[in-house]
Amino acid sequence: MEKVVNIHVEKLPEGVYLATSETIQGLVAQGRTATETLEIARDVARKLIEARAERSRDFNLSEIGNSFDYPLIVNA
Repeated sequence: MEKVVNIHVEKLPEGVYLATSETIQGLVAQGRTATETLEIARDVARKLIEARAERSRDFNLSEIGNSFDYPLIVNA
């Protein structure tokens, strides 16, 4: 089931991107591009959610609705 996880992405002075989440503690991802960082963050989030589920705990994430806004990143 798809869930919504809010991710904060910032470009560091070193030129790489860093993603964190207040929703999922421990989620930290770094990449060379914003897209790469988000892909890594998605994988990390999935693994953290699965690990938490094994301990019978939930992050209380919202389910995806019938419509939502999404910032699409395009390299043009």
